[in-house]
Amino acid sequence: MRQIIALGGGGFSMEPENPLLDEYILSQAKKDLPKVCFVPTASGDQSNYIERFHNAFNLLPCQPSHISLFEPEFNNLEKFVLEQDVIYVGGGNTRNMLLLWKEWGLDKVLKKAYEQGVILAGLSAGAICWFEEGLTDPLNAPLYKLDCLGFLKGSNCPHYDGENKRKPSYHKLILEAQMKEGYAVDDGAALHFVNEILSKSVSSRPKAKSYFIKLINGEITENEINTTYLSI
Repeated sequence: MRQIIALGGGGFSMEPENPLLDEYILSQAKKDLPKVCFVPTASGDQSNYIERFHNAFNLLPCQPSHISLFEPEFNNLEKFVLEQDVIYVGGGNTRNMLLLWKEWGLDKVLKKAYEQGVILAGLSAGAICWFEEGLTDPLNAPLYKLDCLGFLKGSNCPHYDGENKRKPSYHKLILEAQMKEGYAVDDGAALHFVNEILSKSVSSRPKAKSYFIKLINGEITENEINTTYLSI
């Protein structure tokens, strides 16, 4: 079974007091102590980000680790990744992350891991990377479409309710046929795909939602996806 869990925002880095989405990700591994590996490439392997991951996941029933491409400690990247139950990709600069992954061959390793049943998860950059296209936000510049790994069809827009430029930019690019139709996800919501088909939408906040954005007769339509609140 192939699984991808794409967070619009949330998890340990955005909701440190609310572990609902992180617990949901771990629960899909169906193991008492799943191995979960954090990939912080998009942040430049920021030490503070890595530390926050370990602090959060050391409190959860799992075996946490991380991969640094800036200060690598692994002997065999493919072997290390394939031994994991969950790969959790952090946020940051998606373009730089994908370029580094390709340079290291991590993009191909992740595809192999995905096909072998390793759960792929992440937020923001770590969510859009799995789709054909993603809406990304360079510093002090207009949001734009970025070609991604294409494990999932269509496009993805994270932080749909959390950043005021996201919704109008995503709608405009789809309306102008510069971007494929796709999924918009609020902060605190996550899409769970099984074998490339959307299985469910879940959230760590009561009002967080996911949507499928379509172009019909020259107009944008926003179709709300039924979202289950993961209450404590």
